[in-house]
Amino acid sequence: MRKAVTGTQLMLRLLLELASLVALAIGGYRAWPDGPVALRVLLAPALPALAIVLWGRYAAPRRPVRDSPALWYGVQLLVWGGAVALLAVGGYPGWALGLGAVMAVNTVALRSLGEWSPAIER
Repeated sequence: MRKAVTGTQLMLRLLLELASLVALAIGGYRAWPDGPVALRVLLAPALPALAIVLWGRYAAPRRPVRDSPALWYGVQLLVWGGAVALLAVGGYPGWALGLGAVMAVNTVALRSLGEWSPAIER
């Protein structure tokens, strides 16, 4: 039973990571509604791309930089917190609240299962 719960939570974690990239793109485009369209169109893919680079380097299970748990926690907070904040600012406060709540519950569940720690390697 524990394996099934862990697998489900890890699958949800992956889906939340992908959802955060979508939220960053939507929020990057909509956060500055009166701004130049060209800049908004550039921000939409730039924010997820930056998040992918940071996540891959400092927060992924097979990340190359393993010497700083503070970076591991910080990048996850930056990417997920930024996604939720940009959704809220971009005009989707309900989606932001829902996404943030599911992210928090998933993180607590994985932590309680021993699957959310900078020491984990896959």
